[in-house]
Amino acid sequence: MNVQGIISPAAELEAQPSSWRSRITDWAVRRRYLLLVVFLPTILLASYLYLIAADQYQSEAHFVVSSGGDNTAIPTGGLGQMLGMSAALSGAQGEVLSVTDYLHSHDAVQALRQKTDLVSIFRRPGADFVSRLWVADPTPETLLRYYRDKVSVHYDRDTGITTLKVRSFRPSDSYVIAENLLQLGEAQVNEMNRRSYRDAVAMARAQLAEAEEGVADIQRRITGYREAGRDIDPPGTGEAQTELVTNLRGNLAAAQARLNSMGSAISHTSPQYVALSRHISALRRELASQAGMLAGGGGTIAQNLGGYEDLKVRQEFAAKRYEASAAALEKARMEAQKQQLYLVRVVNPNMPVKSLFPERGKIVLTVFIGLLLVYGIGWLIAAGVREHAA
Repeated sequence: MNVQGIISPAAELEAQPSSWRSRITDWAVRRRYLLLVVFLPTILLASYLYLIAADQYQSEAHFVVSSGGDNTAIPTGGLGQMLGMSAALSGAQGEVLSVTDYLHSHDAVQALRQKTDLVSIFRRPGADFVSRLWVADPTPETLLRYYRDKVSVHYDRDTGITTLKVRSFRPSDSYVIAENLLQLGEAQVNEMNRRSYRDAVAMARAQLAEAEEGVADIQRRITGYREAGRDIDPPGTGEAQTELVTNLRGNLAAAQARLNSMGSAISHTSPQYVALSRHISALRRELASQAGMLAGGGGTIAQNLGGYEDLKVRQEFAAKRYEASAAALEKARMEAQKQQLYLVRVVNPNMPVKSLFPERGKIVLTVFIGLLLVYGIGWLIAAGVREHAA
């Protein structure tokens, strides 16, 4: 009895580890699908994230695109936001979205490569093989896909603020990329301003040029008219001719009155009477000649003056049109200057100190819960199938 009492506890101690191993093995066999579907992928993912994945640093900047005119972006909010509509369909908001689209485009990537060694930044020696840019000489499409994964540009319709986020493997790289992107955005806004200014004043300039050509053409026609008529001042010539005809008529009337008075006092054959009669006849011929020059047939002063006055009316109309076109151009310039856009930095890019990515704990927990849900759904389906088969 004593010997057995002494030996029995020792045997139990030797058998205990084997029993625990057996229990663990049995539990693992029974839960092999849980281990394979949930725990093994989670452990592999956690091993990669905590042991291999490189730290990534994020630099963030905020900016707004504002206009000097009245077409400022108006936050939608409420029902308008639910319907996905803009409260004022503002032109400035469209410009903001165009800047956002530009910062995610091939053009931005190409411009950024000219300012920085973008490929080397995404292929730093400390970057792990999964998160780094794999290709040393990537195609534009490959680089753009990777760039869009590292650079985020989001426009908030409620506040009108655009948020720029840049992730890379070094704090200085994230800061440099964010700063250069803001500079590229400012350059894009300036280019849009230049294009809109040219478009706004182009039509006004064309109208002014046409009005200038009209003024110059009518001036050439007036000059040609003066040269053809050999008269530098047709209105003055007409006034002088009219005054001459008037004087001749006055002289003729006075001479005719003297002749009538003389005829009642002396003989019609007297030398004075005959001389005065001849003088009156000469006045009549001169009056007829001068009156014919003033308003006779073709080539008269009246006809020439009519053509000249028609040209002067056209000249006045061309001058007024030129003044109106010049005023329209100045107004177009002022309106275009009012609509100038400005990229205003709300928050400058920061120099990150602590790595925020990858979010290891969040990723591991999310994957674990997701796989657990998948396993639970699969287990319920399998249990239902087994129960139905039984």
